[in-house]
Amino acid sequence: MKIARQLKDNNIAEYLLYMWQLEDTLRAYGCDADRLRDEYVSRFDIPDSERQQEAQWLADLCTMMVEEGVKETGHLQMNRGTLSLLTDLHLELLQSPKHPFYSAAYYKALPYIVELRARSGHTDAPELENCFEALYGLMLLRLQHKPVSKETQEAVSHISHLLALLAEAWKKEKAGELEI
Repeated sequence: MKIARQLKDNNIAEYLLYMWQLEDTLRAYGCDADRLRDEYVSRFDIPDSERQQEAQWLADLCTMMVEEGVKETGHLQMNRGTLSLLTDLHLELLQSPKHPFYSAAYYKALPYIVELRARSGHTDAPELENCFEALYGLMLLRLQHKPVSKETQEAVSHISHLLALLAEAWKKEKAGELEI
């Protein structure tokens, strides 16, 4: 909970990736709040009061996943909402003449996004969702110590840069400092 809050305040892209990873962690524990508390949260090196809050937060997320029908696959509505808001900002930045660096980063990443969309078959998903899926997939490959091709590394480099610019724009917008 504390990590998610910090990431949400500081880097919305990292927050969204963290929340996707957390969804997968909850799935690995079968969305069982008792198992999460006993086998997962119990290992955290935090005070008992924080441990109880963390366990309750994860239990609440599990309840939401079950109620929203994403216990097996998919993403929580709050994460889909965050992605939707990011997509809105992405489109505003692309249409604004005040953000040429963002547009340039997008057009450098675009060929890779198009290729990802074609390969994944998720052509109906927002482009940003494909971008986040690419970063999340790379993270999973690295966790599994699997090789990553040069082409994939190059694609992710451009996509990461785009998402970093978007995250910075998000932060500025939340602070009331972004001019569109």
